[in-house]
Amino acid sequence: MKTRYKLGGGFLAVLSAVTVAALLLSGVHVGNRVFTVKPERFEASGLVTVTGPAPGVPVSIAIAGRVTTLDGRAVAGAMVTAADSGTGYRLTVYSDVEGHYRLEGRFSGNLSVRARAPGFQDAELAMQSPEEPRTPLNFALEKLQAPDALSESLAASAHAAMLDWPNADLREAFVSQCHFCHQIGNALTRVPRDGDEWAETVDRMDGYLVMLTERQKRAIGDALAAAFNGDPVAAVQTYDASPELSRARIEEWPAGDGYSFIHDADVGADGRLYGVDEGHDVLWVLDRETRTVERVPLPGTDLPVGGVFSGLALPIGIFSGKHGPHSLAQAADGRFWITNALSASLMSYEPHTKVFETYAVGGDSLYPHTIRIDGEGIVWFTIAASNQVARFEPDSGRFTIIELPSNGFARWVSDAFFPLILKTAALVPRGNLHLSLSHHKWFGLGRDALNMPYGIDVNPLDGSVWYAKLYANRIGRIDPETLDVVEFETPLAGPRRPRFDRGGTLWIPSFDESSVLSFDPASGRFSTYPLPQLAPNEYETPYALNVHPQTGDVWITSNLSDRIFRFDPDTQLFVSYPSPTRVTFLRDLVFTDDGKVCSSQSNLPAYAIEGGVPSFICIDPG
Repeated sequence: MKTRYKLGGGFLAVLSAVTVAALLLSGVHVGNRVFTVKPERFEASGLVTVTGPAPGVPVSIAIAGRVTTLDGRAVAGAMVTAADSGTGYRLTVYSDVEGHYRLEGRFSGNLSVRARAPGFQDAELAMQSPEEPRTPLNFALEKLQAPDALSESLAASAHAAMLDWPNADLREAFVSQCHFCHQIGNALTRVPRDGDEWAETVDRMDGYLVMLTERQKRAIGDALAAAFNGDPVAAVQTYDASPELSRARIEEWPAGDGYSFIHDADVGADGRLYGVDEGHDVLWVLDRETRTVERVPLPGTDLPVGGVFSGLALPIGIFSGKHGPHSLAQAADGRFWITNALSASLMSYEPHTKVFETYAVGGDSLYPHTIRIDGEGIVWFTIAASNQVARFEPDSGRFTIIELPSNGFARWVSDAFFPLILKTAALVPRGNLHLSLSHHKWFGLGRDALNMPYGIDVNPLDGSVWYAKLYANRIGRIDPETLDVVEFETPLAGPRRPRFDRGGTLWIPSFDESSVLSFDPASGRFSTYPLPQLAPNEYETPYALNVHPQTGDVWITSNLSDRIFRFDPDTQLFVSYPSPTRVTFLRDLVFTDDGKVCSSQSNLPAYAIEGGVPSFICIDPG
C-alpha cells in the first residue's frame, strides 16, 4: 500500500525514549549480580604446537584435534575456543563433519581451551603456554542428562517460547516491547519472581518508555511469573551444523565493563573497530592487530545525566552519560559522525587528532538514531522520538529536518506534544512524570501511539534515502533533491534496520515476526523469508542486517538464540553460525576489508553476557 506525501508541517516528537525503551529496556535488572560460567569436567589428551619467543610475548599457536562423544562418535559443529589470559581475546573454530578442528592464532598469555556443543557438557582445559609440540588436543564430550543442566544449556529462545499468551495481541506487544535491548529467557532474566515482583519489574520498564497499556503490563507480568518459575525447560533445539562452519572463525575482544552499553560499532579506514558506549559517553577503539582497546571519552555537556530525558527513570549505573552516543559512520575524509541520542546532537570525531565537534540538532528533535552518509558526503539520520529524518551538510554545518507523515491522529498527537511532555517531566528528575501525561496510557494505545523512524540507508542506484518506521510498520523513500516522501506499508511488523544491496534491493529485518523482507523499489513488491528456528514453537528477533558488498550475502543478527545468520538470496538458503558466547545481542553489522563481519556485543545490561562484559566480535566465514 503506497501513500505519497510532501515535505511539510511541523509534527515533532514521539515517545523517543522508546528507543530509550529500546535501549533502556534493560529488562530484568537484578541489582549488581554477575553470572559466571563454571568450567565443566573434561577429558582431553595432548596440547598444542607453538612457535615464537619467550613466555609473555605473543606467539603463534596451532591447536588441532577431534571432538567426539564419550563413545567416540564425531561431533560436528562443536565450538572450540581458545581464550588468552593476557588480553581476554578469544578465538573460536567449528569442528567438521568428522569432528576434526584446527585453530591457529597468536596468543600472549596462558590459554584455556574449551569445546562446546549443544546438549553436551563443556569440556575445558587450562594450560600454561607449552614449549614444544604435543599430540593432538582431543575432546570427548559427555551428554547432558540432568533436566536442570539441560535446561540451563538451552538458548534463551527455548525459555521465551514457554511463555503462555492468552491472545495474539498480548504476544505481539511482548515481542515488540520486551526484547528491545536484551535477551528474554537468559539466566539473569528468568530468575523466579512472583506476580508482584514481575509487576514491579514491568513498571520499571514503563519508566524506560516501554509502550504498553495497563492491561498488557499486568498480563505480561502474570505470564512471566507463570513461565519463569524455576522449573527446567524440556526442549529439543536442533542446530544445523552446515559444512561451511568448519571454515569459519570467530574472534572476540572484550571492551568496556559490566555496565557498558556499546550500541553500534563501525570499522574505520584504518582497520580499527570503533564502538559507541551509549551508557557511558565513551568511544571504544579496538586495534585488532595489537588487541588493545582505547577508551576515548566524549566531551562534556551542561545537561544532566540522561540528557534531555532526565525526567525518565533511566537505569542509572548503566546509563551514567549525558550524550548517549548511539550510531556512527565514517565519511570519506576520515571523520566519524556520531548521533547522540540523549543530548539531541550530532558529533564529529577526527581519529588522528582525537578532536570532537558537537552540533546541536535544535528545535524539538528528540533521539537522533541511526546514521548513514551518502555518496555526496551528506549525513542522514533518523530522529526516532520526533518522527523525523535529518539531513546535515558538513561543509556548511546546516541541518534540514524532514517531518515524516504522522500516520493517524494518535501518532500526530505524539508528534505534536511529546517535546512538551518531556520538558515537563524533566522538572522531576527520574520521576517518570511522562507516564501520567501520555495518551498511550490514557486510551490504551500502547506502541500504536508512535511511529519511531529507526533504521536508514541510501540506495546506491539513485541516491534516494530510505527509512523504516518500527511501530507504524512502514518504510519510506526521501528524494534527496526535492525531499518529497513516499511511504510503503510492510507486509510484516517491526521493520527495523534495513540495508540495500548493490543492485538496489532493500533488505529489511522484521523484528516482530522472525523474518527478513526484501523490497524492490522499481516494482514496489515485497518478498518474505522466515528465519530458521531451533524448535517449532520458538521465534527469533532479527535486529539488524547488512549485505556483503562482494558476495551479496545478507548477514542477520538474531538476538534470542545466540546465532548469526547468513542468507544467500540466489539459493534462498540460510547458514547459521552459533555464537561461542551465551547471551549474544548484536547491533549493526559491518564488513572489514579482510572479509570479516563484525559487530558489538550489546546486551543491556552487559553483565548478563557470559563472562560479564561486552566485546567486539568478528566472523570470518572462510
